Amino acid sequence: MDSIYFKSTRHQRYTNNCEVGDLQVCNRAIEVKKNVSGCEGYNIPIGKGYIVTIYNLDGVHPMWGNNVQMSPKPMEVVSQTESKIELRGYPVLAMTPFGWMQVDQSDYGISIFLTAGKVDKCVLHMFDRNTDIEYL
Repeated sequence: MDSIYFKSTRHQRYTNNCEVGDLQVCNRAIEVKKNVSGCEGYNIPIGKGYIVTIYNLDGVHPMWGNNVQMSPKPMEVVSQTESKIELRGYPVLAMTPFGWMQVDQSDYGISIFLTAGKVDKCVLHMFDRNTDIEYL
């Protein structure tokens, strides 16, 4: 899989497979790029998997002071067909205020849905919360 940059103009949140709230009209971008140089804040082998980041294209994120909506997460492809690519996080060493610590990123995943090789939508999975965000 090559790197992917998908712009979304709206998204819907689901918890326990039920819609939560209204369809949100806002600009986001999902970037899935090959890990060619590691990932800042994580001790991961160069070349292992992908780095997934979600950006807020509407402006500055109040928590991080930039347009990052979801901080970069190392993920690996767990399945791939012509119409769907699934990635999931894995346990990594991460820099914390207390030094390097083991962090289990497997609570996060993303599904990329394709038609004729083009991205139709992306779904962020937060498995520990049984919550999905479908980016359209």
